[in-house]
Amino acid sequence: MLVAPGTEHLAGFRAEITNLGLGPVQVSTFAFSPFRSHHTPVRVPRGDPEQYQLVLTTKRALRVPRPGRGTVIAGDPLWTDASRAVESHGSSDGGEVRAIVLQIPRSVLPLRPNRVDRLLAQPIPVTGGTGAILADFLGALVAHGPDCQAEETSRLGSIAVDLAAACLAQHLGALGEAPAEARAQAMRQRITGFIEHNLGDPDLTPLAIADRHNISLRGLYALFEGQPLSVAAFIRRRRLERCHADLARQELRNHSVQAIAGRWGFPNATAFSRAFREAYGLTPTDHRENALRPALHAVSGDPARHAHRSMPIEPRFPSAGDNRPT
Repeated sequence: MLVAPGTEHLAGFRAEITNLGLGPVQVSTFAFSPFRSHHTPVRVPRGDPEQYQLVLTTKRALRVPRPGRGTVIAGDPLWTDASRAVESHGSSDGGEVRAIVLQIPRSVLPLRPNRVDRLLAQPIPVTGGTGAILADFLGALVAHGPDCQAEETSRLGSIAVDLAAACLAQHLGALGEAPAEARAQAMRQRITGFIEHNLGDPDLTPLAIADRHNISLRGLYALFEGQPLSVAAFIRRRRLERCHADLARQELRNHSVQAIAGRWGFPNATAFSRAFREAYGLTPTDHRENALRPALHAVSGDPARHAHRSMPIEPRFPSAGDNRPT
């Protein structure tokens, strides 16, 4: 991506690049010493990738001169076209620059080029809305994408394109131009983020979520059609996962099972125990005893005292059609 780089500190220059393929889309991370990059008109036709690039700097910033329009200091994502000449400068203070780059083929982006090109060499704010969702998603891709299977990465690539399209269309003031699925994906991301931050609220129900996001209950259910879990099942799954993790934490061993269940939105002990057993195949108490047993061995010095340990159990969560109350 960096063509004809220059630096005043050539002897100490270093760069690290990682790439993750997501079908036709690619996300890369860059870490590099201070530099000057010249993507010249002569070099562009030699290997024109016909790609758009969304550059999100995560440490320090890039300086991108724009003829006749001043210089952009890109701390927010910067929208660029790999087919056009561009000059950039990294970290005038001598520190390392880090960036995430989402590369999208022009043929894949579902927006009209003549409109998208208005945003070239412009920062895309990520302080809220779809931009913030996109930035968080890119960070999660870098952190967890390498652990995904091939079929998962292809789906993640489609999500990345949809989010980028929704973000760009919103920035253009023309969200209606984004394809329906892009708008739906952006809304699902908003809703799942809202759910994650409110799992401990026992009143977190599909109706409450629909009201909070100004959509009908039917619209909310439609939004999750075709997804692995319905909205109600997703809430229940995430609550159970949080409980499952907390019950295995040594520092919470003095908290009762019901206190932990209540912390994550399960006020009814019987309903929680039943849901936990359906998902994991054992009671919350049994799971806690199995998880904490190694720590007890270390304290007691008697590793043979509880020789039996249950094997890890794959959780069984409800399907997308399950809309039972959470």
